[in-house]
Amino acid sequence: MSNFRIFAPLAIVMYIIVPFLFSGNDYLMGMIATALIIAGIALAWALLGNLGGMVSFGHAAFFGVGAYTSAVLTMDYNVPVFLAMIIAGFGASLASVFMMPALRLHGPYFALAILAYAHIFMILATEMTSITGGAAGLLSIPNLPVFMGFDFGTKLGGYIVILNIVSLALVVYHLIRRSTYGLALKAMHDSELATRIVGVPATQLKAIMLVVSAFITGCVGAFNAHFINFLDPEYAFSGEWTVIPIVAAIFGGYRTLSGPVLGALFIYLADQLVFKSLLPQGHQLILGALLGGMILLSPSGLLPIITNMFKRFSKKGDAQHVES
Repeated sequence: MSNFRIFAPLAIVMYIIVPFLFSGNDYLMGMIATALIIAGIALAWALLGNLGGMVSFGHAAFFGVGAYTSAVLTMDYNVPVFLAMIIAGFGASLASVFMMPALRLHGPYFALAILAYAHIFMILATEMTSITGGAAGLLSIPNLPVFMGFDFGTKLGGYIVILNIVSLALVVYHLIRRSTYGLALKAMHDSELATRIVGVPATQLKAIMLVVSAFITGCVGAFNAHFINFLDPEYAFSGEWTVIPIVAAIFGGYRTLSGPVLGALFIYLADQLVFKSLLPQGHQLILGALLGGMILLSPSGLLPIITNMFKRFSKKGDAQHVES
């Protein structure tokens, strides 16, 4: 099944059906927007892991840097919120440049090195009290603005903003994957040494994927800062901004385009709306069991299961059409 046949129904649901059904329910719209925040990070993580071949345990660093960059720009320098969010993406990309020495490492060593960088950024945010507010954090971060007569500071407005960020990230991911750079990166997965021999600049391509992944995550972090209007280092650089998106990406199918988004929506909404009511004190256990079952039964994730279901239904429909 083509990417379009998966993405088109998902886009219709998210852009039309969800606002139509739930625009009057701020609680649900806020929950779905939060799920999309996780989806954006999951997509950025999957881009780095699938194309760049690098597993990261430190995307919370990019999330936190993006959040603080946008918050400080809007609070201290009166930069318009949407412009500040874009600059925050570049700020996160700049943070990834400082992580470039870790590209010399492979496998778990790279993942642990990135995790160490995330802790360093959290310490810096705690100590730079004159800029970040230190451990006390930042209060009253500006809301998303009114633009062209529409108030993006509402739950519905925030949902539309983060949905557009995730959609643009999907488009970027798709274009990179189909480009010559994407083909070279896929070839590197089979044999990095062989691709280096034929002249593929492996390290440079990995660096580009790290920068792009950081930019997406930084923009998502910036959105979150203006969505909740509060930041502190422990929250902005929390390991949950790494762990939950990884779980979502793997559950949905991190080697697919829409899998991380579907995984994030299912994992977060099922956890908050269903699992918490069933097991308030240990609902994460259900998530763990669900992820373990998915890895055992469908290592490629949730999206291939949905794809196979669509294929079966389409075959049945074709068969019935022929019989009639």
